[in-house]
Amino acid sequence: MVQVKALACELPHRRGLPLSRFSIADIRQEVLDQGLVAKVSGATIWRWLSKDAIRPWRHRSWILPRDPGFVEKAGPILDLYQGLWQGQPLGPQDFVLSADEKTGIQARHRKHPSLPPASGRAALIEHEYEREGAWVYLAAWDVRRARIFGRCVLKNGIEPFHSLIEQVMGQEPYQSAARVFGIIDNCSAHRGQKCVQRLQARWPSIIPVHTPIHASWLNQVEIYFSIVQRKVLTPNDFDSRAKLEAALLAFQERYEKSAAPFQWTFTREDLAKLMIRLNTKTLAPAA
Repeated sequence: MVQVKALACELPHRRGLPLSRFSIADIRQEVLDQGLVAKVSGATIWRWLSKDAIRPWRHRSWILPRDPGFVEKAGPILDLYQGLWQGQPLGPQDFVLSADEKTGIQARHRKHPSLPPASGRAALIEHEYEREGAWVYLAAWDVRRARIFGRCVLKNGIEPFHSLIEQVMGQEPYQSAARVFGIIDNCSAHRGQKCVQRLQARWPSIIPVHTPIHASWLNQVEIYFSIVQRKVLTPNDFDSRAKLEAALLAFQERYEKSAAPFQWTFTREDLAKLMIRLNTKTLAPAA
């Protein structure tokens, strides 16, 4: 049993097998070929693996943190989500915004009209479509007040991003705020110290806070984008780019009526535990 479990926890290619992952049938065949047992059924192997929740037929995509300053950059963002900055509580005139772009949102005009659900039948969406153009959707999420600001542009860049910030900073309470923390990633429209200088030259109260590389999960606006993807863009059926834009902006208004701050529970302590786990030999690639 132990040898079978060990086999199930290997990557097939390391055994010279032309497989991306093991199934129960694959494991059974390999067990028999290797002579680990003389006879065994798939059901028995399933039972052995189930005891330790080993499921080699499943996989999950992930990105190993490669930014050498990952903890130093992620920590202040996690603090902001806890209402802290440099160890001190945020004040009533401090605001936290999470901003990013969702690029390449196509308007897909289906070649046959979509049919609504009926008794005993799901909605029917034609597989084939014609492309009617695409938008870049820029959005900023107020982390503590659950407000969303967004706009659609044809092309991403520095000025479209500044237009989004102007949309926010041109109104109260942000216009007269003591500090507005802006959590942003490192895309070309708002990368590095030059971005900090540009933003603070126009809006001195803004404090840009960059996420580490490959850490979009730290940016709360990505949660909002996932909601947009489920609620507005799946399935995608718009016969014009203008209708797609109208739907995105109308959803902002609808969502904000019932929105609440996201219940973010991942803290600096959790990050420290995660980094220890990622650096263990268990997850380290084989030499």
